Amino acid sequence: MKSFTLITALSICSFCWMSVSVSQCQTVEVQAGGEVTLLSANTSTYDAVSFWFRLVDRSEASCISVMFTSISKPSYSEGFQNGKFEMTTNITTLSLKIKGVDSSDSGLYFSGFYAAAHLTFNVIHLNVEEGSEPHDDGDSKCKTTKLTSVILAGLTVLLVMAVIGLVVRNRKLQTANEEEQNPEQTENLGSDDLNYAAVTFQTKAKRRAPEPNVIYAATR
Repeated sequence: MKSFTLITALSICSFCWMSVSVSQCQTVEVQAGGEVTLLSANTSTYDAVSFWFRLVDRSEASCISVMFTSISKPSYSEGFQNGKFEMTTNITTLSLKIKGVDSSDSGLYFSGFYAAAHLTFNVIHLNVEEGSEPHDDGDSKCKTTKLTSVILAGLTVLLVMAVIGLVVRNRKLQTANEEEQNPEQTENLGSDDLNYAAVTFQTKAKRRAPEPNVIYAATR
């Protein structure tokens, strides 16, 4: 597993030529216990790969979900498969619905699109208010947490690793399904091999030499 991660990380270096753009940060406030839908506009003219990331405490970045096309089903990362998060898209708009929000859901959310070697990020600051607890200034929060090149590079690496991991998993599942759907071919192949191995050839018996003391007669 470690070697696979290392190889994947090294292969990601080939993506350094891609262009990256970041939109202005938005602030969304919601009361604890409710639900909120984060919206992000897709300015790309292509049916791009879309995804959602979350950055908590300015240090913990985690991938929430990924969609390869606008009509494909979203794939949720481990820890986000409990039905609390719901990702949808209609090509022009990407949305992430969060149900039953609490203080742990506060943080920066990044929606991204990757198409034609161009990576676009939209930044949304979600602030969950609990009771009369004072909330942070969203504008200053966005300014102080403006994406740096290091964070962008890290998010790009996480995105590509997530995509590679999902592609590898899908290929393994497809291979397993094909083997399950065609078990007879495998069994027939095995029986043919056994029959082939069981065939043996007997050597031709040697012709006896004529005995010297025997008289041979021929009739006409």
